[in-house]
Order: sequence, then structure tokens, then C-alpha cells
Amino acid sequence: QVQLVESGGGLVQAGGSLRLSCVASGTIFTIDVMGWYRQAPGKERELVATITGGGSAAYADSVKGRFTISRDNAKNTVYLQMNSLKPEDTAVYYCNSRAYRTPAEYLRQNANDYWGQGTQVTVSS
Repeated sequence: QVQLVESGGGLVQAGGSLRLSCVASGTIFTIDVMGWYRQAPGKERELVATITGGGSAAYADSVKGRFTISRDNAKNTVYLQMNSLKPEDTAVYYCNSRAYRTPAEYLRQNANDYWGQGTQVTVSS
């Protein structure tokens, strides 16, 4: 199985910054897209940002210009740099990776989505 572990969450004041990290480990042949999602209490989980293996990034409108997603393929790690944080950014942030565990899975395009346990980000006003 593929395991994802997030880190870097915490409590910051509005206008501050945090950098989240997510490391994938386990049985991995290759990782396709990676992304960050977040879920605030009482709200649906929402997509924050995604990044392809080639480095093409996409962002939710609510974070565009403030957040930057990046990845280090050699380390199977994805990052989320969060600047100019707002109270409405408060949520549990989850890392997601679409990965192939074996060459056979890749040839069949039989990828699975894997999730981390989440890391809490709290932004105070």
C-alpha cells in the first residue's frame, strides 16, 4: 500500500505563512497527480491545489495568488506553501496522491487514490 504523511500544520495569525509537506512511501511504481484538499467543520471537502508529475499546477480560486504547490519527485514529496493566510483558510488539510504500485497497474491505467491523515491549520484573526 501507499502511505502518505502530512506535516507542517499549526496555529498562525492572519497574514502569516505555513508550509505543508506530504511524503509518500510504501510500494510505489510511479505517482501521477498529487494534490491538497481541505475540510472545515460542517463543510464539504474542497480541492485546494493539484500538481502533475511534470509540474503543471492548478488552484482553487479562493487560494490563487496566495498558495503555491510544488513537488520533489525524487523524494515522493508534495508541498503547499501558504502565504497571506486568512481565517477562512482554517481547516484540516489532506494530501492526496494518485499512484500506481506496479508496472502492471500502470499499463492497465489502474491507479488508486491515497490519502494522508490530515494536518490541522488554524488561522486566528
